[in-house]
Amino acid sequence: MKPNSIRLRSSPVSQFPVLSKSQLATRNPHRHIATSKIPPPTPFVPDSKTFLSLIGRNLSQHAAKIPTWESLFSLTSVQLRKLGVEPARTRRYLLWWRERFRKGLYGIGGDLKDVKDSVAHVRVVEIPRERSTGAPTGPDGMRKVVVNLPPDVPVTESRLRRLKPVSGLKVLGARMIAGPFVEPMKGTSGSVATIKVQEGMWEQRRGQKVDGGERRKVQVRRKRRLEEIRKTRV
Repeated sequence: MKPNSIRLRSSPVSQFPVLSKSQLATRNPHRHIATSKIPPPTPFVPDSKTFLSLIGRNLSQHAAKIPTWESLFSLTSVQLRKLGVEPARTRRYLLWWRERFRKGLYGIGGDLKDVKDSVAHVRVVEIPRERSTGAPTGPDGMRKVVVNLPPDVPVTESRLRRLKPVSGLKVLGARMIAGPFVEPMKGTSGSVATIKVQEGMWEQRRGQKVDGGERRKVQVRRKRRLEEIRKTRV
């Protein structure tokens, strides 16, 4: 053996497993994606049928295809398409509202806790004003808010501490409740009202296309100008 010769040791082949073409081509895109959390239903939105009715765009017609709360928050866009939820913009709209609800972003009435037979009562009460808000304090240090409280339930100090103002509603004038889908009760001068689950309460209206929309606007306007020029030459 020569003194300057070096022997190279090759690594065992077993340390490097050989993958087949099918293994190399196979992808698992959902392997590292965590399953989204299914939020609990609320008193105002107790089931999938009510949810689909509230968000509008005629999605209530698909209530039989999405019968459970779990299916409502677990079906993918591909699965919804196979179930017949069309067109694609309707599926995107459903998934958009689903994510909003999962984050606690509701429409009017979504934060109501005292609901019976899809109807909630709201009324005007006076609570101590929070000085930390920077709002001006009245002479008595109280402010008027709208809370979810049936008219036959007495207003106690302990109950007022637990109640929160209803989102989307406000007090106009002395004691009149103002807000969307509010139905004042007779003989209360508007200080007591009801909010009932209705079709399309939370619907986000689609924008109206102008001159054929963004993709066809240039073409439509050009044809219109040419038509105007042709008429002037006649």
